[in-house]
Amino acid sequence: MCKYSNNEKRVQTHFKRKKECGTLEREGKKGMGTAQMGKRKREQKSIGTQIAGMILEKYQPKNVEEMEDALKDIFGPMFNAMLQGEMDNHLGYKSNDHREKATEDRRNGYIDKRVRTRYGEIPVSVPRDRDGSFEPEVIPKRSKDVSGIEEKVLGMYARGMSERDISKTVEEIYGYKLSAESISNITDRVMTQVNEWQNRPLKEFYTFLFVDCLYVSIRRETETRKCAVYVILGYDINGEKDILGLWIGESEGKHRWMQIFDELKGRGVEDVLFICMDGVSGLEEGARSIFKDVVVQRCIVHLIRNSIKYIPTKEYKRFTAQLRKVYGAASLKAAEAEFERFKSDWSGYPGAVDVWVRHWEHVAQLFNYGSAVRKVMYTTNALESVNSSLRKVTKKGSFPSDDAVLKALYLRVRELLEKWKGRPAPNWAMVRNQLSMHDDIQKRVLKYERV
Repeated sequence: MCKYSNNEKRVQTHFKRKKECGTLEREGKKGMGTAQMGKRKREQKSIGTQIAGMILEKYQPKNVEEMEDALKDIFGPMFNAMLQGEMDNHLGYKSNDHREKATEDRRNGYIDKRVRTRYGEIPVSVPRDRDGSFEPEVIPKRSKDVSGIEEKVLGMYARGMSERDISKTVEEIYGYKLSAESISNITDRVMTQVNEWQNRPLKEFYTFLFVDCLYVSIRRETETRKCAVYVILGYDINGEKDILGLWIGESEGKHRWMQIFDELKGRGVEDVLFICMDGVSGLEEGARSIFKDVVVQRCIVHLIRNSIKYIPTKEYKRFTAQLRKVYGAASLKAAEAEFERFKSDWSGYPGAVDVWVRHWEHVAQLFNYGSAVRKVMYTTNALESVNSSLRKVTKKGSFPSDDAVLKALYLRVRELLEKWKGRPAPNWAMVRNQLSMHDDIQKRVLKYERV
């Protein structure tokens, strides 16, 4: 018969009570998990300390460079061991195993090569098999780089660094030279992705499209020209953002925009609620010829810029403050009253007032919708923000070709899309609620909404 100490008896009594309360199993698991995690951490720390001690004892590094040299010596054998393990798994038996084999395939020597790592070049011996079916994952066939340098090059290129700057940075950080030609070859591989992305099917329905152009310098034969890059930002039914495409033209014009809208239709877009744009002549009619029920909204910020040209610099602040009372009014009636006051107060600047008189319908139509919807549709600032990000890439100078522009901008767009993933536009729930108050809009939304 087992005898227990007083402490053991107290423990038994404690657990018996816990069990009677129905909490023993849960707390036991929780306690066991914590204990196991603590033990695992201690073991990992102990192993790491042992390895670090062996490196220090063997190499006795005096600085960071000597420590990196030590790591290079370690990585070579480590890669070789991992490759041997992959070959063992591939063949189903280990080296020097003389038992009968389940396969006719056998080891067939090694290929020696040098691979680039973040610590420099390291020699490795890649095992081969007789029928050539071995596909190593640690260091894939025909790969000489395990530092992830290609993705790093693309990332630097997307942030606007020149090929020369990238080459210099790679050499400074990783210790080996990467020529401008090699960098160009790496980035050129993106063109296949660019073409696929540019021609991908789009969603059937978008609540908002924001359209605008930015200008880049492209070398054409013997001269450098400023060319327009057409950019479209779309909000889908859930408020998620997407860049629908990038198009290059000699300049911004109505006919090119109509071609682009027609292309969007060919890629699957059937209906759009609102298109927000600046003041390209004829664009409004062109948009409606492709999407017949769309509401085209002139950007209020662009109207302010157009009208402020007629105002003395010292009056800018007072002028814009009074305009804000017009388009920021709570209702159409209040906006009309503020507009009459605005026209009277600024009658001494007829050019500025005329800009708003000619485009008053675009201010008035804002008040057909709730304040949350108005906040989205009254300006193309959402796209201006995108273009500002794209200009960080284009500001490095002129580009040798259209493809070079698309390549650089696509890599930047890819970063923006990753940043936006799963994040709807601000206050989107209120926008959707206010849109649903319009029966005609709600009918169009429900046609495409997937429940």
